[in-house]
Amino acid sequence: MHVKSTVYLVGAGPGDAGLITVRGAELLRRADVVIYDALANPELLRLAPASAEFISRGKNMAMPQAEITALIIARATAGKTVVRLKGGDPFVFGRGGEEAEVLAAEKIQFEIVPGVSSITAVPNYAGIPLTHREHCSSFTVFTGHNGAGACSLPGATVGMHVQFVLDLTGADNATSKFESVVTVVDEIQQTDAGDLSLDHLFFIGG
Repeated sequence: MHVKSTVYLVGAGPGDAGLITVRGAELLRRADVVIYDALANPELLRLAPASAEFISRGKNMAMPQAEITALIIARATAGKTVVRLKGGDPFVFGRGGEEAEVLAAEKIQFEIVPGVSSITAVPNYAGIPLTHREHCSSFTVFTGHNGAGACSLPGATVGMHVQFVLDLTGADNATSKFESVVTVVDEIQQTDAGDLSLDHLFFIGG
């Protein structure tokens, strides 16, 4: 009978292979199985042993989430050290929380290894500080792909002046996404909850 091994949910960073954490690189070097996202830089796979099993999650949800978690559980139950390599940070719009919940339910040990998110990396590379004592004290991040398929700003922003809004769904259909954001802002402004205004909107990611 195999002893269940540990699963590592590792953030691959925003694309530059040099931005993976030291801990993430260390775990890749001793992985038996690497299940990786399309957004993870393929150069990172070279860190893993040649004998490791490499499984691509695919692109544009080519592999359903249920199938991914089933693979993780099967390999971990077989005693394999599994690295689940996820673009950016595993707990920032990466469904890492869902995978962690399943692992906990199956009583499989796991470790979260944070990664550099495009939320901060892209503005940084562009020379844009998300916060600045003299100019900006807040920023908001949202995705256009929530569980209900809707595009909405979080309720916590109601009654606030939001200086930066970052949409992690990328530039595809940017016009329609921008119109959706504007619609949400207009709806909030028409309620008694208070005003919501935006200074800057950025579309980031794939």
